[in-house]
Amino acid sequence: MKTLITYCTTHGCTEKTANELKQFLGGEVVLLNLKKNHAPDLSLFDRIIVGGSIHAGQIQKKVKDFCNEHYETLKNKELGLFICCMEEGEKAEIQLHEAFPAGLLKSAKATACLGGEFDFNKMNFFQKLIVKKVAKVENSVSHINHDAIKRFSQQMNQILNPFLFFV
Repeated sequence: MKTLITYCTTHGCTEKTANELKQFLGGEVVLLNLKKNHAPDLSLFDRIIVGGSIHAGQIQKKVKDFCNEHYETLKNKELGLFICCMEEGEKAEIQLHEAFPAGLLKSAKATACLGGEFDFNKMNFFQKLIVKKVAKVENSVSHINHDAIKRFSQQMNQILNPFLFFV
Protein backbone atom coordinates (compact mmCIF):
# COMPACT_ATOMS: atom_id res chain seq x y z
CA MET A 1 0.00 0.00 0.00
CA LYS A 2 1.47 3.34 -1.08
CA THR A 3 0.12 6.49 0.57
CA LEU A 4 0.53 10.17 -0.31
CA ILE A 5 -0.01 12.70 2.46
CA THR A 6 -0.30 16.07 0.78
CA TYR A 7 -0.67 19.17 2.91
CA CYS A 8 -0.06 22.88 3.36
CA THR A 9 1.31 24.40 6.52
CA THR A 10 1.62 28.04 7.49
CA HIS A 11 3.46 27.90 10.82
CA GLY A 12 4.38 24.19 10.93
CA CYS A 13 1.48 22.60 12.83
CA THR A 14 0.07 20.70 9.84
CA GLU A 15 3.56 19.48 8.95
CA LYS A 16 4.04 18.15 12.50
CA THR A 17 0.65 16.46 12.29
CA ALA A 18 1.41 14.91 8.88
CA ASN A 19 4.72 13.54 10.18
CA GLU A 20 3.03 12.03 13.23
CA LEU A 21 0.29 10.54 11.04
CA LYS A 22 2.94 8.99 8.79
CA GLN A 23 4.29 7.00 11.75
CA PHE A 24 0.96 5.22 12.25
CA LEU A 25 0.18 4.33 8.63
CA GLY A 26 1.13 1.01 7.10
CA GLY A 27 3.08 0.63 3.87
CA GLU A 28 5.13 3.26 2.06
CA VAL A 29 4.15 6.83 2.92
CA VAL A 30 5.23 9.92 0.97
CA LEU A 31 4.84 13.42 2.45
CA LEU A 32 4.31 16.35 0.10
CA ASN A 33 4.10 20.01 1.11
CA LEU A 34 2.01 21.72 -1.59
CA LYS A 35 3.70 25.06 -0.86
CA LYS A 36 7.07 23.63 -1.89
CA ASN A 37 6.23 20.91 -4.45
CA HIS A 38 3.85 20.10 -7.25
CA ALA A 39 1.67 17.03 -6.95
CA PRO A 40 3.17 13.83 -8.37
CA ASP A 41 1.28 11.39 -10.56
CA LEU A 42 -1.59 10.41 -8.25
CA SER A 43 -2.08 7.10 -10.06
CA LEU A 44 1.10 5.90 -8.29
CA PHE A 45 -0.70 5.93 -4.92
CA ASP A 46 -3.30 3.57 -3.46
CA ARG A 47 -4.54 6.13 -0.97
CA ILE A 48 -4.26 9.87 -0.62
CA ILE A 49 -4.59 12.00 2.50
CA VAL A 50 -5.11 15.75 2.13
CA GLY A 51 -4.71 18.21 4.98
CA GLY A 52 -4.32 21.86 5.75
CA SER A 53 -4.63 24.44 8.48
CA ILE A 54 -7.48 26.85 9.02
CA HIS A 55 -6.72 30.56 9.22
CA ALA A 56 -9.56 33.10 9.53
CA GLY A 57 -11.98 30.26 8.80
CA GLN A 58 -10.34 29.20 5.52
CA ILE A 59 -8.01 26.42 4.44
CA GLN A 60 -5.00 27.34 2.29
CA LYS A 61 -5.71 28.13 -1.37
CA LYS A 62 -3.19 25.51 -2.53
CA VAL A 63 -5.19 22.79 -0.74
CA LYS A 64 -8.45 23.99 -2.32
CA ASP A 65 -6.81 24.16 -5.75
CA PHE A 66 -5.34 20.64 -5.35
CA CYS A 67 -8.75 19.22 -4.40
CA ASN A 68 -10.50 20.96 -7.29
CA GLU A 69 -7.84 20.09 -9.86
CA HIS A 70 -7.73 16.40 -8.87
CA TYR A 71 -11.36 16.04 -7.78
CA GLU A 72 -12.27 12.99 -9.88
CA THR A 73 -9.03 11.15 -9.08
CA LEU A 74 -9.38 11.85 -5.36
CA LYS A 75 -13.02 10.79 -5.36
CA ASN A 76 -12.03 7.41 -6.75
CA LYS A 77 -9.11 6.81 -4.37
CA GLU A 78 -9.01 5.63 -0.78
CA LEU A 79 -9.17 9.17 0.60
CA GLY A 80 -8.55 10.83 3.96
CA LEU A 81 -9.18 14.51 4.72
CA PHE A 82 -8.06 16.46 7.77
CA ILE A 83 -7.69 19.97 9.08
CA CYS A 84 -5.63 21.53 11.83
CA CYS A 85 -7.49 24.25 13.71
CA MET A 86 -7.91 25.63 17.20
CA GLU A 87 -11.68 25.16 17.23
CA GLU A 88 -13.25 22.07 18.79
CA GLY A 89 -16.50 20.17 18.52
CA GLU A 90 -19.20 21.50 16.22
CA LYS A 91 -17.19 24.60 15.19
CA ALA A 92 -14.29 22.41 14.07
CA GLU A 93 -16.66 20.12 12.13
CA ILE A 94 -18.12 23.15 10.34
CA GLN A 95 -14.63 24.28 9.39
CA LEU A 96 -13.80 20.78 8.12
CA HIS A 97 -16.92 20.72 5.95
CA GLU A 98 -16.22 24.19 4.58
CA ALA A 99 -12.59 23.32 3.78
CA PHE A 100 -13.24 20.49 1.30
CA PRO A 101 -15.71 19.87 -1.54
CA ALA A 102 -18.85 18.03 -0.41
CA GLY A 103 -18.29 15.18 -2.88
CA LEU A 104 -14.84 14.47 -1.46
CA LEU A 105 -16.11 14.57 2.11
CA LYS A 106 -18.83 12.09 1.16
CA SER A 107 -16.42 9.66 -0.50
CA ALA A 108 -13.63 9.97 2.11
CA LYS A 109 -12.75 6.89 4.14
CA ALA A 110 -11.78 9.13 7.08
CA THR A 111 -12.11 12.79 8.03
CA ALA A 112 -10.80 14.52 11.11
CA CYS A 113 -10.01 17.71 12.96
CA LEU A 114 -6.58 17.07 14.46
CA GLY A 115 -6.20 20.09 16.72
CA GLY A 116 -3.93 23.03 16.20
CA GLU A 117 -1.50 25.45 17.71
CA PHE A 118 -0.48 29.08 17.85
CA ASP A 119 3.30 29.37 17.58
CA PHE A 120 4.16 33.00 18.31
CA ASN A 121 7.81 32.35 17.39
CA LYS A 122 6.75 31.75 13.78
CA MET A 123 4.22 34.57 13.48
CA ASN A 124 4.80 38.11 12.31
CA PHE A 125 3.66 41.12 14.32
CA PHE A 126 0.25 41.37 12.62
CA GLN A 127 -0.50 37.66 12.98
CA LYS A 128 0.28 37.84 16.70
CA LEU A 129 -1.91 40.90 17.06
CA ILE A 130 -4.85 39.18 15.35
CA VAL A 131 -4.48 36.01 17.47
CA LYS A 132 -4.32 38.08 20.65
CA LYS A 133 -7.43 40.08 19.70
CA VAL A 134 -9.58 37.35 18.15
CA ALA A 135 -8.53 34.17 20.00
CA LYS A 136 -7.61 35.96 23.24
CA VAL A 137 -4.34 34.01 23.39
CA GLU A 138 -1.22 35.77 24.69
CA ASN A 139 1.46 33.08 24.29
CA SER A 140 2.30 30.08 22.13
CA VAL A 141 -0.02 27.15 22.78
CA SER A 142 -0.37 23.68 21.25
CA HIS A 143 -3.55 21.61 21.17
CA ILE A 144 -2.52 18.96 18.64
CA ASN A 145 -4.84 16.03 19.30
CA HIS A 146 -2.58 12.97 19.28
CA ASP A 147 -5.50 10.62 20.02
CA ALA A 148 -7.38 11.97 16.99
CA ILE A 149 -4.30 11.39 14.83
CA LYS A 150 -4.18 7.75 15.99
CA ARG A 151 -7.93 7.26 15.37
CA PHE A 152 -7.65 8.82 11.91
CA SER A 153 -4.73 6.53 11.02
CA GLN A 154 -6.63 3.49 12.31
CA GLN A 155 -9.58 4.37 10.08
CA MET A 156 -7.25 4.76 7.10
CA ASN A 157 -5.54 1.44 7.89
CA GLN A 158 -8.80 -0.52 8.09
CA ILE A 159 -9.17 -3.03 5.31
CA LEU A 160 -12.65 -3.69 4.02
CA ASN A 161 -13.13 -7.45 3.97
CA PRO A 162 -15.88 -8.26 1.45
CA PHE A 163 -16.22 -11.77 2.92
CA LEU A 164 -17.69 -10.29 6.13
CA PHE A 165 -20.91 -9.63 4.24
CA PHE A 166 -21.43 -13.36 3.58
CA VAL A 167 -21.53 -14.42 7.23
